[in-house]
Amino acid sequence: MLNEKSFDAPIPGMSMTHELGARPWQSPPKYSTVDDTIEYYLDRMASEEFLDQLTDVMEMGVPITSIANTMQLGNVMEGVHTVDVGMLVLPVLVEMMMLVGDSAGIEYDSGLSKSAPMNDKRTRDTLVAKTSRKLQMQLNEQKKKDEGSDDEPMMEKEEPVEKEEDMMAQEMPKGLMGRRQ
Repeated sequence: MLNEKSFDAPIPGMSMTHELGARPWQSPPKYSTVDDTIEYYLDRMASEEFLDQLTDVMEMGVPITSIANTMQLGNVMEGVHTVDVGMLVLPVLVEMMMLVGDSAGIEYDSGLSKSAPMNDKRTRDTLVAKTSRKLQMQLNEQKKKDEGSDDEPMMEKEEPVEKEEDMMAQEMPKGLMGRRQ
């Protein structure tokens, strides 16, 4: 049964068969300015249903930047605004969602920092333990290298430098597939 081919999948080029402008993202957007788009999001975020869903998702640990990006990309596909307006609105969306999280008293992941969240003590302790182990391993490796180098002092060897004349005398590769020897 797994080896059977699925005939439910779209055929290649199927997306090119629709009329131009039949898709929401192929027609002019509903909101073309950043200000109008922000007003749209403010109205949408003011509903109790949205706020309940947003706080639930934030409590699950989903980064706010991911939520905002998903929201704006979905609205681009619906034809609400363009991609560039969506990118300009993203910081405002993130700030609004952080304000909702702060007012609801939720510990959320903003998604703005690249490091691990330092909100709880276990995370900090784990990070400190990993860092100290890594440093200890690096110190041990350095000691081993230092002990091995005491036996034989390293001397820099002088390598002969080719003269420019010798380099010019070598034949340069020719043609499209020519390689140096």
